[in-house]
Amino acid sequence: MAIDQWYHRRQKDAEGDFYRKIAGQSPQNNFNQTTQGLFVSAADGALLGFTNNRSPERVKEILRKALADFKAPEASMLANPKPDANYVARPPEGGLVVNVNAKVIKGYTPSGDAEICSFQNSLGRDVLWIRKDEHAALARGEFPDSLKSRIGRFNLMDFTRGEPAFWEPSEVRRFELTLKDGAISGAAHVEGKTGDRGYKADFRGVVECKDGKVTRFDLVARGPAWGHSGCTGVGAPKDQFTLALSWRVATGLDEADKVMPQGAKAWLPDYLK
Repeated sequence: MAIDQWYHRRQKDAEGDFYRKIAGQSPQNNFNQTTQGLFVSAADGALLGFTNNRSPERVKEILRKALADFKAPEASMLANPKPDANYVARPPEGGLVVNVNAKVIKGYTPSGDAEICSFQNSLGRDVLWIRKDEHAALARGEFPDSLKSRIGRFNLMDFTRGEPAFWEPSEVRRFELTLKDGAISGAAHVEGKTGDRGYKADFRGVVECKDGKVTRFDLVARGPAWGHSGCTGVGAPKDQFTLALSWRVATGLDEADKVMPQGAKAWLPDYLK
């Protein structure tokens, strides 16, 4: 399973306690900084293996050793009756969950390093939460300013190699979207204060509704981007590159559809405003 350790090492609930029990047995046990890594554990929380190396050979080695050492423990199903509300949130009632993907189309310098190549070929994944009133506006054929702002600040960036820094409102230099007869068109320009990072995108999309509900929200953006931020520096393009983004309504059938947007991390009210 995949989790965001940023949340779980902080959560004051049964899930957080269980995760800290596992991570605390590993070398990556500084709960004030990071516990990032790959853990193998038994159902009672006993640590059977750990690595913070993404090498397939290293991961398989850890799994083989864990399997050899494994003895089925006595363990009951973990219950979490009171999730920590500071770190466990649900999408706005009556709103929409939209999957967001990012892909660098061109601009990388070819590399013979397998790990660098894996980053260069990666697909970024995030989600966009849409409020109930914004959902209603889309169903009426309107694209609300609050939703434009959220997309501009929290989605218009390269997040294919890790967690980026988000845009300040003043760094969204231009954001124009028009929704007419179900068709979306527009353009945007985001750029940091120093000019060392930015993105200029053209938009095309489609919105379809039925009985006052949005049944289809397909949007794509493509254009030149430059620079990197946060944890996206590994293998980043050295010069300008072509970045493509896509948005599509989540089916709700994937467990990952319940994950909070990256931009909402600990600041959900600011994200949804």
